[in-house]
Amino acid sequence: MQTATTMSSSEHEHERLESKMREVFEDEMKKLSEDLQNVLADDIVTVFLNRIGLFMKIEAKKKRYTRTKRILNP
Repeated sequence: MQTATTMSSSEHEHERLESKMREVFEDEMKKLSEDLQNVLADDIVTVFLNRIGLFMKIEAKKKRYTRTKRILNP
């Protein structure tokens, strides 16, 4: 694992979100080994960030389409 001084802001944010996921799902995850808890928290955060990125792209395309549609059909 990298030190805080060499981590990018996105890596720092990923670890911060992982920590929050461990807190939120503490009761469910305590049944797992620490290694599996780490894997699960990383997976949850990765999927969440990928999904947010996808939704942001969809929203951006939707706004471009709507703007273009308005320009072509005043």
